[in-house]
Amino acid sequence: MILDKHVAAVTQIRIILSVPLNSLQYVVSWPIELFDTIHDTISTHDSLVQENLDLKAEQLTLRAQVQRLIAIESENDQLKALVHSASQLQGKILVAQLLAVSADPFLKQVIVNKGSRDNVFVGQPVLDAFGVMGQVTQVNPLNSRILLINDAHSGLSVQIVRNGVRAIAVGDAYSGQLRLLNIPQTADIKSGDVLITSGLGEHFPEGYPVGQVRSVTQDPGLQFATIIVEPAAHLDRSRGVILVWPTTLMSRVK
Repeated sequence: MILDKHVAAVTQIRIILSVPLNSLQYVVSWPIELFDTIHDTISTHDSLVQENLDLKAEQLTLRAQVQRLIAIESENDQLKALVHSASQLQGKILVAQLLAVSADPFLKQVIVNKGSRDNVFVGQPVLDAFGVMGQVTQVNPLNSRILLINDAHSGLSVQIVRNGVRAIAVGDAYSGQLRLLNIPQTADIKSGDVLITSGLGEHFPEGYPVGQVRSVTQDPGLQFATIIVEPAAHLDRSRGVILVWPTTLMSRVK
């Protein structure tokens, strides 16, 4: 240290010796710096991965909220249509909500949240905002079972709006449509004809929308025409229904 302070040549020697020492110091510190770099890279990658996961979770949450809003909007539209339809009906009515749907694909029945305590009765007609859905077949204090018009055991008397031709419409459990029974090949029924209840059956008063003729097949080898009807009611979509106490029906019951 004394020589380094008083002799200039020692300073030059120190500078020359510092070169390999600096190289040795770099070699020693390089693994540490490399480890720190790798650690920072991994930490950054982990942070990006976590941030990406958080963003995906937030996106899924937002999508679910959007779908829920769409469902609520659709339900509000159905309720508005239901209220409008109910205002057009004569007699006492009651709005009910679906509680359950039959799990059997060939059994077209639903359960609603109104029962005998609401004066619901067996045979009561049931509609949605668009047309006839079915009739009550079983009543409990808190709920009721409804047989839909497209069930194979369902049948109702209908007539064509265009010309008044009457027929019996029965359900087709396989297609979810309706069929008209025993219609002659020469009957004046066309695709697009609108059907309403004829009022000649035991349960449905006259004039309720039933459906529209979807196809008419006339096979010379068959005695009757094959006529398929698309139901007016949204049998597989409606959640709100209208239980009806028609004036004409109630007077007939009494």
